[in-house]
Amino acid sequence: MPRFRCAVDDNDRATELPLFRVCGSVEENPHMRAFWASIISFHLAFLGWFALTPLAMPVATSMGICENQLYPPSEYPKEQAYLNYKNLHNGLTYCRYGVVRGPNGKAIDCEGPNTTDHVGSNLSIYRPEELASCVCTSGTECRRVISQGNLAAVASTILLRISMGTLLERYGPVNTQCSLLLFGAIWLAMSAAITAPWNYTLFRFFIGMVGAAFVTNQFWCSLMFAPNVIGTANATAAGWGNMGGGVSQIFMTAILFQPLVDSGMSDDTAWRVSMFVPASFYILCAVCLKYLCWDMPRGRHYDPVITGKKEQPSLWDYWDVLKDFRVVVMIFQYSACFGTELVMNNSLTTHFTSYFQLGMTEASLLASSFGLMNIFARSAGGILSDLMYRSFGFPGRIWAQFLSLFLEAIFLFGFGCVDNSNPWFVALAVLVGFSLFVQMAEGTSYGMVPFLKKEQLAVVSALVGAGGNLGAVIATALFYDLIEDDLLPYRVHSGYVMFWALLSPVYYWSDKGGMFCAKQSSEPTSPEPQLDAL
Repeated sequence: MPRFRCAVDDNDRATELPLFRVCGSVEENPHMRAFWASIISFHLAFLGWFALTPLAMPVATSMGICENQLYPPSEYPKEQAYLNYKNLHNGLTYCRYGVVRGPNGKAIDCEGPNTTDHVGSNLSIYRPEELASCVCTSGTECRRVISQGNLAAVASTILLRISMGTLLERYGPVNTQCSLLLFGAIWLAMSAAITAPWNYTLFRFFIGMVGAAFVTNQFWCSLMFAPNVIGTANATAAGWGNMGGGVSQIFMTAILFQPLVDSGMSDDTAWRVSMFVPASFYILCAVCLKYLCWDMPRGRHYDPVITGKKEQPSLWDYWDVLKDFRVVVMIFQYSACFGTELVMNNSLTTHFTSYFQLGMTEASLLASSFGLMNIFARSAGGILSDLMYRSFGFPGRIWAQFLSLFLEAIFLFGFGCVDNSNPWFVALAVLVGFSLFVQMAEGTSYGMVPFLKKEQLAVVSALVGAGGNLGAVIATALFYDLIEDDLLPYRVHSGYVMFWALLSPVYYWSDKGGMFCAKQSSEPTSPEPQLDAL
């Protein structure tokens, strides 16, 4: 066999992460090929997963679900969405003379010079011209449909991410990732035919399944890199892959949709044509993965024996993993960070468009700042985890996890306190700090995952990955759907994150130690002996 281009340990896993050492054949450089292939495929998966999110307003207009399409102001002047509406650009409200409120404080009409005399056909007290072209504020049918689509997109991936543990062990990372991309390409292309809320939700459900590509990303890197760099490798690969969620906000609007509109295409046609581009990327990426990459350093196909597993993969593996309460805590801690990122990727463009009343391109650019922090933030979490491990042993990884989640909760609460009386850049400043710690927490999480149950690496990776989507479902269904307010859901969500952060002390192993306890055994901590089989 040719000599590897990366330094390796006794198990042929790379002990370094030379990002730009990409030359050589697949036999010579399987590690970095797998690293970059896992990043590119997951990045594209995220780009397509959230492709419809920044296009929510033109898609809603095409479906005819905007509040002013369902309830024309000339016929329904007293809709709640109109009575509470204020144009932030000029400071004018829909109600010219103020709002009449009932005993419960709910807006019931607009005041007038002589409120008792005016009739419904007299619109002099209303200013419908101040309304957005597509009113999609909190409490409207439009917002409900978009939220249901968001929920479907993150819920569909849960079962598939869980099953990825078995699929990866049976078919290997390359075949599994290629299959996911080809499946996603079909539904992305078909989504150009969206005409109604039911098929919008259906298409988002099936497109969302490509989010399971994350499990392949982490599992593949764990097969290729040694314990001393596994935190950094996993965090960097996942972070740069996750960045597709931020890139999608810019790519689908500023690079595809807006230029098509400027060329003379209608909004309705432009967003539909745009959906074929990520679908094409999926197909091209799947072909390249199949012919250019290997599953393992010394072989094209994956062998479960490499992780120390002596039995054939089965569904009982999931029960064996879930019996460990520390794995369960990690699942929900990941739901508090990656689940939060999914919610933000789904909602930020709409938040900046409808609440801060920015244009679609401007809102997408601001929303993209959240995802683009992945270029270094998740890697920073993995690096922090590795550095803390070298200095303090495994308890250092636990402390890195706790601090990242704790600060994430603080900044999420702060974001929920920035109302639209503040300029948009105030919200952006808090959002950047919030994004930093969300993604650092994701990096510290997968700095710990390969150490939780080494013989069940695939299943643990799958369950923790599914936990991220579970967190997005919990937050969307319980906070963002049930609470008809633009800011309160963010503050409530921060409490969920804080709860799981404070459970970090439950992590304890006699051979690794815990957050406040040193390990009991006298074995060396670096490298970790239980990962020698990895």
